[in-house]
Amino acid sequence: MNIYIDFDDCLCETARNFSSLVSELFNKDVPYENIKFFDLQKTFSLTKEQYEQMMFEGHRPEVLLKYKETPGASETINSWIDMGYNVYIITGRPYSAYEASRLWLDRHGLERVKLYCFNKYGRDSFIKNSEFSLELEDYYKMHFDYAIEDSPLAFKFFDHLPELKVMVFDRPWNHEFELPGSNYTRCVNWETIKELVK
Repeated sequence: MNIYIDFDDCLCETARNFSSLVSELFNKDVPYENIKFFDLQKTFSLTKEQYEQMMFEGHRPEVLLKYKETPGASETINSWIDMGYNVYIITGRPYSAYEASRLWLDRHGLERVKLYCFNKYGRDSFIKNSEFSLELEDYYKMHFDYAIEDSPLAFKFFDHLPELKVMVFDRPWNHEFELPGSNYTRCVNWETIKELVK
C-alpha cells in the first residue's frame, strides 16, 4: 500500500499560522474560516511584495517548526507504517524549507516517513537533482493507492492514477470546489481518513 500525503493543512495547521502572520505584518484581519482561496495573495488582498514577505516570514525555519500538528495525523500515519504501508510526504514547499520540514516530522514522531519537495505550484525556488527533490517525470513513475490532499490545484497530479482514492482534507478554500470524481472523498479529520484507508 502506497500513500501520498500533502504536508501543509493536512499534517499541520499552516493556514491558521498565515492568518495570524498577516495580522501581525499588515494589520489585516482575515480569520482562518474566511480563507476562501488557496491563492493566499488573493485571500489576504496582498500586493506582490507583501505576499513575498509573508511567504518568506512563514517559511523561516523557526516559524515552520512552531506549526501545530493537525490532530491525529502522526498517530494515524505511524499506525499505517506499523502495518507495512509506504508513506510519502510530498510537499509543495520550496527546497529551502526541507531541513525544517524534516525536523518537524522527526519531532512529531514521523522519522520513518519519506519527505519530498515537489514543485506543484511552479515556484522558482526549487533545487534539482537532490535526494529530496521530486521531478515531474520521477513523480509520474510513482504509484499510490491513496492520497491525502487539501489543494484543488494539486488534483491534476492524480489524473494518471484512475484507481487512486483521494481523501480531500476539508478546508475553507476547498468547500465550494466540486470534487472531480467518485474516487474523491471529503474528510473532516484524520479519524475519518483512518476509517477510509483500508
